[in-house]
Amino acid sequence: MEQIYNKIANELNIKYSQVENTVKLIDEGNTIPFIARYRKEVTGGLSDEILRDLGERLNYLRNLETRKSEVIKSIDEQGKLTDELTVAIASAETLAEVEDLYRPFKQKKKTRATVAKAKGLEPLSEIIFAQEEKEDINKIAEQFINEEKGVASAEEAIQGALDIIAENISDNAKYRKYIKKVCYREGTIVTKASKPDEKSNYEMYYNFSELVHKLPSHRILAINRGETEEFLKVNINKPEDKILYYMQKDIIKGNTQFKEMLENTILDAFKRLIEPSIDREIRSDLTEKAEEKAIKVFGQNAKQLLLGAPIKGKTVMGFDPAYRTGCKIAVIDETGKVLDTATVYPTAPQNDIEGAKKTLLDLIEKDHIDVIAIGNGTASRESEMFVSDMIKEVKHDICYVIVSEAGASVYSASKLATEEYPDINVSIRGAISIARRLQDPLAELVKIDPKAIGVGQYQHDVNQKKLSESLTGVVEDSVNKVGVDVNTATPSLLSYVSGINNSIAKNIVKYRDEHGKLKERKELLKVPKLGKVAYEQCAGFIRIPDGINPLENTAVHPESYEQTEKLLDKLGFKKDDLKNKDSLNRLKEKLKSLDVAAIAKELDIGEMTLTDIISELSKPGRDPREDMPKPVLRSDVLKFEDLTEGMILTGTVRNVIDFGAFIDIGVKYDGLVHISEMSNSYIKSPSEVVSVGDIVKVKVIKIDQERKKVGLSMKI
Repeated sequence: MEQIYNKIANELNIKYSQVENTVKLIDEGNTIPFIARYRKEVTGGLSDEILRDLGERLNYLRNLETRKSEVIKSIDEQGKLTDELTVAIASAETLAEVEDLYRPFKQKKKTRATVAKAKGLEPLSEIIFAQEEKEDINKIAEQFINEEKGVASAEEAIQGALDIIAENISDNAKYRKYIKKVCYREGTIVTKASKPDEKSNYEMYYNFSELVHKLPSHRILAINRGETEEFLKVNINKPEDKILYYMQKDIIKGNTQFKEMLENTILDAFKRLIEPSIDREIRSDLTEKAEEKAIKVFGQNAKQLLLGAPIKGKTVMGFDPAYRTGCKIAVIDETGKVLDTATVYPTAPQNDIEGAKKTLLDLIEKDHIDVIAIGNGTASRESEMFVSDMIKEVKHDICYVIVSEAGASVYSASKLATEEYPDINVSIRGAISIARRLQDPLAELVKIDPKAIGVGQYQHDVNQKKLSESLTGVVEDSVNKVGVDVNTATPSLLSYVSGINNSIAKNIVKYRDEHGKLKERKELLKVPKLGKVAYEQCAGFIRIPDGINPLENTAVHPESYEQTEKLLDKLGFKKDDLKNKDSLNRLKEKLKSLDVAAIAKELDIGEMTLTDIISELSKPGRDPREDMPKPVLRSDVLKFEDLTEGMILTGTVRNVIDFGAFIDIGVKYDGLVHISEMSNSYIKSPSEVVSVGDIVKVKVIKIDQERKKVGLSMKI
C-alpha cells in the first residue's frame, strides 16, 4: 500500500499523509461529499474533484496489484517464474504492461506455432534461434521429418520452427514496449474516405494525417465514429525500418546461414502478429484517454448546469415547442405546483396564431405569470418569435427565457413522471419539466439520466459504465453542495444525498407523508433503514428551514452543534438569533474579526471546520447557487438574418467542448467561440475561461448563411 500511496501522492501533487488518511476514510465507508465537507482536517482540505480522482486511481492501482499477484502465481504454477520476471511484473505500471509480460505464458488457442510445437519442432526452433550450428540446417531439419506427426520434408520442419520463433518474438515484452514507444513518438494516424464522393460530417478526415501524440481527444472520437459509420478507413503509419532494425540487431548474430531466414521471420512476426495487436492497443489506448477527457468535460458542464441559479418566487409558464402536434403549455406556481395546462398551435402547419395568443394571454392574466420558459428543441425559435410578439400585449411586466429541454422527453415517459403526474398526459409533462428547470434546475435535472442532460461531447460513444459513474458523482457533489430541504425534496433528489440510497429516500418521503414535516434532523433516525452510519453521512446535507433548531437550515453538522453554540455564546448570541435580521447583522460583524486559530484551539475544533461554521453562521440558509449567473431574460427576439459581422451580443454558454464553446445568442442556432477566440493569452482548455451557464459578451466574426453557422469571438 505504501507504494500505491506514494504513486497517488505524486500524481495528484498532494502529501502522502493526505492520501493515507483519505484511503482510510474511504475504506471505512465514508462518501466523497461527506469527506470533502466534514473531514477537511483529516484530508488537509482536499476538494471533491481531487477526492474522486484519488478514489478512481486507488481502485485502478489495487486492481493492478491483484492482477500482478494472479499473473505471478500462474507463471509460478507452470514452473517458469524467474527472479527477473518477478521484478519486471512487480515494477509494471499499467495493466497493459502486465499483460505483455504474461503473454508468453498464456494458454494459447490453435496457432501456427502451437501446431509446430505439437509436431515436435521446438528443439529445431531453438537450434535456429541460437545461430551456433555449423552443419547445414537442411541436414539438421531432416532429423525432424515425421510422417505420423505431419512433417513431410525438411522445408516443412524449418517453416514450422520459424513459426515458433515468430510467435516467441511477438510475445517478447521488451520488443512490444519499444515498438509502442516508437509508435507513440513517431507514428501518424492516417484517415482516408471509404466513399470519397459521399457527403458526410467527416469530410475534413477524407484525406487527413496527424502525429499520434498530437491528436486531440475530440478528433480521436470523431475519427472513431466516422470509422464505425463506414465513412473512414483508419491506419497508423509507423517507422517500420527503424523497428525492424531494432529487432534484427537484438536477434541476429552476424552473417550466418540463419541470417536471411531470421530477417524474414522477424518481418513475418512484425507484420502478421505484432503490428495488428499494437495498432489495436494504441487505438484502444487513445480512445480510452479521449473518453476520459470527454467524460471529464461532460461532468464539468453537467455540474455547471445542475448548479444553475434558481428563479425563485416566480410563476412560470413552461412552453414545450412543436409543429404538427402543437405546443404544450404548463403553468407552475412558485412552489412548483401545476396550475393550468393547455395545447396551442401557433406554428406550422396550423399557424393558429390568434387562437394561441388568446389562450395564453388568458392564462397569463388569470395566473399572473412572471416568466415564460421556452424549450430549445424543435420549433423553439418560431415559438420564441410568437411569444416575443404576444407579450407586448401583456399589461404587467413579463419576459421569457430559453431553457435547455435535453432529456425532457425521456423524463416525460419515465416511471417517475408517471408517479408524479399520473393524471397528466405524457406530452404535457415535458412542459412541466421545462418550467421547473427554470425554477430549480438541480431539483428537476436529478430526475433525468445524467447522460440525457445534453452538455457533452460524443457522450453516446464513450464507455457508458464510466460515464454513468462519473456523472453520478457529479450529481452527488452538486446536490450535497447545495443541501436538500427534507420536507419538500422528491425521492430523486434525496437519493443523491450522502448516505441515502433509493429505498431510504422513498422511506423518508413515506415517513414525511405519515408523520408530517420533520422538525429536527435527528428525527431521520426514526426512518426505516436509516441507521446511525447513514445519519452521520447525510445529516449535514439535510436542511430543515422552519425546524426547531436554526442550525439545521445550515451546513453545520450535528457533531459540531456543541462547539457552534459555545462560539455563539462566547460572542453573546443564541442560536435563535440566526432567525432575527438585526441580531444576524450584528453577529456577522463580530464573526469578521474572530481570531480563527485561537478560537479553534479554545473550542477544540479544527480551523477548517471552524471557518466553515463561521461562513454558515454569516449566511444561514443561503443557497450557494445565488452566486451563479442568472439566466438571460428576454422580451424581444433576434433573427439570424439580423446578424452582422462586428455586432456585439450577450449570450449564454450552452456547452463547453475541447475546441471551444457554443453560445446561445438568441437566434435559432448557437454560435461557436473557437478556443483561439477566447482569450488574448494562451489557454490549454476552454474551461479555463468559461463554464456552462455563464453570461458572456461576444462579437460576431463570421456568418455562414448557407450552413446557418455563426463564428463568435470573446476578444472584444
